[in-house]
Amino acid sequence: MKDFRGTGVAMVTPFKSDKSVDFNALEKLTNHLIDGGVDYLVVQGTTGESATLTKDEKQEVLSCIVSENNDRLPLVWGHGGNNTQALIEGFSQFDLNGVDAVLAASPYYNKPTQPGIVAHYKAYADASPLPVILYNVPGRTASNMATATTLELAEHQNIIAIKEASGDLSQVGTIIKNRPSKFLVLSGDDPLIIPHMALGGDGIISVVANAFPRQFSEISRQCFIGDYNTARQFHYLLIDLIHLLFAEGNPGGVKAVCHMLGLMDNEVRLPLAPVSSELMKKLEVQIERIGAIASV
Repeated sequence: MKDFRGTGVAMVTPFKSDKSVDFNALEKLTNHLIDGGVDYLVVQGTTGESATLTKDEKQEVLSCIVSENNDRLPLVWGHGGNNTQALIEGFSQFDLNGVDAVLAASPYYNKPTQPGIVAHYKAYADASPLPVILYNVPGRTASNMATATTLELAEHQNIIAIKEASGDLSQVGTIIKNRPSKFLVLSGDDPLIIPHMALGGDGIISVVANAFPRQFSEISRQCFIGDYNTARQFHYLLIDLIHLLFAEGNPGGVKAVCHMLGLMDNEVRLPLAPVSSELMKKLEVQIERIGAIASV
């Protein structure tokens, strides 16, 4: 089984001005991340705008990254939703060669009870041909996965980790304290990476690492060796930018930054909209600042 400790990246999906997928930019981004030293790639999560990709586009995007990655890094595929049976059937509808694990957000909109969440994930994990990473993100699902729910699911042989984006460090710490040894706890919040890892967490699936993979990856690396002073330096380098990235929604902010860095066009699909000109100016200031500091 591949190792998903360290820094994973929730990859954006680049679009052209006509809103079609920009596969040249996708290849460029893939190499930017690998060369930047991240530990694994996460394809078609929320940041990848998977909700607005067709089934064919999802396969094409996945296949493009699998080919460009060429087994250099572990690869996680986002396959979540609120129709359990449709997700199970979906496993046989995609070519998953080159994929090492799947990431599944807790069901949204339906607002299932905790027993419903447990039953959903157990059915999903039983059917999955790949190891499963849970994803708790109450800000998008309107439903928090309780600590007891996560710990019950952590015992399933095919569930290997959770991306925890509740923002509740007490919950995170309790999960880490009581988890089985094979179960990883990954942060889903860029600003909380240091306290998460100080509690014993195993890394992060990051958004800002799309733009600054080398700098952000150093945070988890320094935390692993216990050098929190150096980790804080990289945290403070990026934290103002991180807050701005989410000021008008994700992935609008990080796509704007990737555009400024020459990685892709500044395009999102409806119902998302590009960030405002005011925010663009603030992002430009931070990029210049990060570049100036990093070059010292």
